[in-house]
Amino acid sequence: MNDDQLVDRPTSSPPAFAVTSGRERGYHRAAVDTFLASARKAFETGSDDLGADDVRIASFPLVKNGYVVADVDAALGRVEDAFAARERERAVRSEGAGAWVERARSDAQVILDHLARPRRRRFARTGILTFGYRIDEVDHVSSRIVRYLRDGDPLTAEQLRSAAFRMQRGGYREEQVDALLDATIDVILAVR
Repeated sequence: MNDDQLVDRPTSSPPAFAVTSGRERGYHRAAVDTFLASARKAFETGSDDLGADDVRIASFPLVKNGYVVADVDAALGRVEDAFAARERERAVRSEGAGAWVERARSDAQVILDHLARPRRRRFARTGILTFGYRIDEVDHVSSRIVRYLRDGDPLTAEQLRSAAFRMQRGGYREEQVDALLDATIDVILAVR
């Protein structure tokens, strides 16, 4: 089955999000609806089957007549925030606020230590013939993270979720950059 065959078929109920048209592709509607229904059920029942990390890494096929990506991503950000708040409340109840704050501080220090590396050498690089994230763009976002953690400059989880980097040969390894962004989002959500 190719991507063009993964076209969402109209249903009798109105779509939960705006739908793409023409050549624009969007998230597969049934996949999004199924994921959000399971997230709602897990949240409402207090189940640990799904958490903030699971919401953050959720991905969906891109198809014609799919949900507009930005609309779904914004909703997923709100769902992730709700799960993170619930996880924070549970941890504070079981471990105490002091332990929760100390863990967030420790995580922030690990991030700061990593980003203390010299510019252009903060992450492992891909080979000269392999594409990775643009170094200057990642270093710019990394500097914003440092200013947030060290100086209290404003930075939101939404800004990090929407960070997108162009590709370059010999750029930073995507998985390392993504892991640091995820860890920073965890810290931001922990101290909200």
